[in-house]
Amino acid sequence: MATTGRPQGGAGWPKGVTYNQRYATAGSTMNAERAISLYPLTNYTFGTKDPLYEKDASVAARFQRMREEFDKMGTRRTVEGVLIVHEHGLPHVLLLQLGTTFFKLPGGELAPGEDEVDGLKRLLTEILGRQDGIQQDWMTEDVIGNWYRPNFEPPQYPYVPAHITKPKEHKRLYLVQLGEKALFAVPRNYKLVAAPLFELYDNAPGYGPIISSLPQLLSRFNFIYN
Repeated sequence: MATTGRPQGGAGWPKGVTYNQRYATAGSTMNAERAISLYPLTNYTFGTKDPLYEKDASVAARFQRMREEFDKMGTRRTVEGVLIVHEHGLPHVLLLQLGTTFFKLPGGELAPGEDEVDGLKRLLTEILGRQDGIQQDWMTEDVIGNWYRPNFEPPQYPYVPAHITKPKEHKRLYLVQLGEKALFAVPRNYKLVAAPLFELYDNAPGYGPIISSLPQLLSRFNFIYN
């Protein structure tokens, strides 16, 4: 007698739960949508402040420091914030531009034992926080991605390669909900640019693998344009 892949009776998992019961429950969860409010780029004011320089003078120096710290503290933890606005109803991600071809998300390294969300808020304040004493309220919504550096080299992956027992760096991306209006102070050695999702999509040569993956990572959210 022919059979199908559908469990019969109460043979599904968990034990005693029928196929229809299990998928009815799953469907109610999968249909849930996360709504994220986006506001026009023109709602935000951008000032400038003193330059903010990297800890390391070169890529080689960065990996040398990473190697030295790995021996003492283990895997480096970094966090980055994904801040989104819209222009003409199209989502744009705020990126820091250094020079003509290098783009990065705002964020950086966490201190040993530092909470991720607290650390991200600290880093966003250091990088983009205003200088008039008014504290920006950074609302972290969700983790949208994890990337791992298996060796003391540039390549990073959205998984830990099978032969790696301890990655050298773990980078976590957080979606940050912006308020309706805000003032940002941008370090003078950077430009803050708004890049549309359609420009980032499948554009690793221009933005690198992490930033170019953002359109896919953000596709599970329902954007509300205000």
